[in-house]
Amino acid sequence: MAKLHFENPQEEVHSTIIEENVADELVSPTEYQSDNEYGLSQEELNDANKIKVTIEDEKTPLVVLFGPPACGKTMTLVRLTRYLKSKGFSVQPVSSFRPKYDKHFNEICKNFDRMIDSEDAAQSTSKISFLLVQVLLRGKPICQILEGPGEYYFNPKEPNAPFPKYVHAVIGSNNRKIWAIMLEPDRTNKRMGVEERKAFVNKVHQLKTNISPKDKVMFIFNKIDETPFVNSPGSINYSSAFQQTANLYPNIFVPFKNVHPITKLWRSNNFGFIAFQSGFFSEASDGTLTFQEGHEVYPKKLWEYIYKRIRG
Repeated sequence: MAKLHFENPQEEVHSTIIEENVADELVSPTEYQSDNEYGLSQEELNDANKIKVTIEDEKTPLVVLFGPPACGKTMTLVRLTRYLKSKGFSVQPVSSFRPKYDKHFNEICKNFDRMIDSEDAAQSTSKISFLLVQVLLRGKPICQILEGPGEYYFNPKEPNAPFPKYVHAVIGSNNRKIWAIMLEPDRTNKRMGVEERKAFVNKVHQLKTNISPKDKVMFIFNKIDETPFVNSPGSINYSSAFQQTANLYPNIFVPFKNVHPITKLWRSNNFGFIAFQSGFFSEASDGTLTFQEGHEVYPKKLWEYIYKRIRG
């Protein structure tokens, strides 16, 4: 049996992803609403291939959070942003990513810091559609992180729908890229049954045939708290978590195996596998949900992995 390659081969434990898909079910506050759920123009609503995005900075590496609806992309970005800001980084939305007519996007950019820091982050981010942020350290750009609507990557109701034009625009940009493919336990997303997960595997395989061989790929096992693999914060039974993921999403890792006749002897996979926890949601007496961020070890490990790849 080939040896699994994790971030640190000396440790069975690594990092984790926790998250509540309930955030994606909530209605956002009025201040973040626009004429429609995503702030798209009528033309874009009628045809996803009309969606316009612009990546002006093609020199700074791009981290793409890729996954189906309700997999937790937004709250992963929220928790990582909070961690980076606490460590002296600046995280700023890139206002040029969407056209000026997207009032919804403009409001998100204007209220970004308040939204990220709010205890009601689950509500204020529930309707985020497109968001590109730039991570800087002492004014120097380190990377950009892109969060897009999951249904345009993979829609369980239309599993064979091709990627729209804007996704191909992202794929074809000149940025060095890390594709962060998000997965989760079967019990946390009722939209993704056996057949839907098989279709998502096919979509990931399709992605692999489109991206550059130089692009990096990582799998984020989200909502790790919903599994029996957590011993303590940051201490994960990675072998079992990896095996369960392989069982839930049969053959998803196959296109990313290392087939080089020499390097495969010590590195069997050309991808990373990381578990993560964003935090916890609690219901207040008035029925609203509040967000409490999880242990710092999870965004710390996630950022360490990303930073190592964007530097080399």
